[in-house]
Amino acid sequence: MNNLCTDIGYHSLNKYGEQLCGDHIDVVEQGEDSIVVVLADGLGSGVKASILSTLTSKIISTMMAESMSIEDCVSTIASTLPVCKVREVAYSTFTILRIVNNEEAEMIQYDNPQVILLRDGKNVEYPKTVQEIGGKTIYQSKIRLQENDVFILMSDGAIHAGVEQTLNYGWERKNIVDFMETMYDPEFTAKTLSTILLDECNRLYGERPGDDTTVCTVKIRNRVPMNLMIGPPSNPDDVNRMMALFFSKGGKHIVCGGTTSTLAGKYLHKEVVPQLDYVDPEIPPIAKIDGVDLVTEGVITISRVLKYAQSYLDNNACYTEWSYKHDGASLISRLLFEEATDINFFVGRAINPAHQNPNLPIGFSIKMRLVDELSEALKKMGKRIKVSYF
Repeated sequence: MNNLCTDIGYHSLNKYGEQLCGDHIDVVEQGEDSIVVVLADGLGSGVKASILSTLTSKIISTMMAESMSIEDCVSTIASTLPVCKVREVAYSTFTILRIVNNEEAEMIQYDNPQVILLRDGKNVEYPKTVQEIGGKTIYQSKIRLQENDVFILMSDGAIHAGVEQTLNYGWERKNIVDFMETMYDPEFTAKTLSTILLDECNRLYGERPGDDTTVCTVKIRNRVPMNLMIGPPSNPDDVNRMMALFFSKGGKHIVCGGTTSTLAGKYLHKEVVPQLDYVDPEIPPIAKIDGVDLVTEGVITISRVLKYAQSYLDNNACYTEWSYKHDGASLISRLLFEEATDINFFVGRAINPAHQNPNLPIGFSIKMRLVDELSEALKKMGKRIKVSYF
């Protein structure tokens, strides 16, 4: 078994004037190292298209996750979804990407733009076989995975971007390939790559999309562990045990909170050196401890990280804030969102006397809630999370 894992990021633009998106994505896990991603594009836009694409993706992803054959999946869709009487086409198209044991990718494509595969940032033409199932032309591919392989799935709104606006005939697939090769950076996450492409589509549409547009990026990468500790243990006798477990873990180490960093410094026999620069006036400055990768303040900083995580899961609008700044919250965000795949939280249950000041909007329950909500957000990003309380 290899050390690879999948990083999945996707987002959609609704057709201008529509409240619902006619595209839908479903991701279903098949154990720890296998997943099924389905992107379905319902005919037209609005409520009908949303229902049809949702139904299509749910049926396919559920059947594929149960290891049913593509023939059974497509025949089920063919018999379930009607054909448009006017256009004589199916009411939904779809793209399926199945990652098996983080070793092989299987793609099944029907009438959506062909999936783009970037390998080390360059386009790769992959083999396809053609099969007729239920009167539908299906393209199938099997590809051995390599680290940094990037699969870009799209609905046809992407290649229609700019039609009769900034471009005469829309943005063709080869243009998208050229754009993504130019914009590619091996440090970018799947979500960031999807956001870059979708933002360009929106720009070409003049920020008034003429069609529902969805981009889903699946990036193959190595696992990277990360460890974050916040708060001292409720029992002072557990300090050494907590510190020993924390620092014995592989990967980078983040220590959050003044008391926690003091205890970490004592355990390591190293000095805590405060940094006095307020990079962001709302975020307390970081500190330095030899042997610790990042030392920050606690609750205020983690609150901002949670805000960035929620934005990341939505439209990633805060990316321009945390992706380059050097305050504690931005530094933590880059480590957790972009670098880490497996995150261990070490959470102390001690009640900080300073937080009991009625003039401060901080309490023990707030710290616990922040950790809970951040760990859930990171799980939705596809991270493996383990939370240990002391």
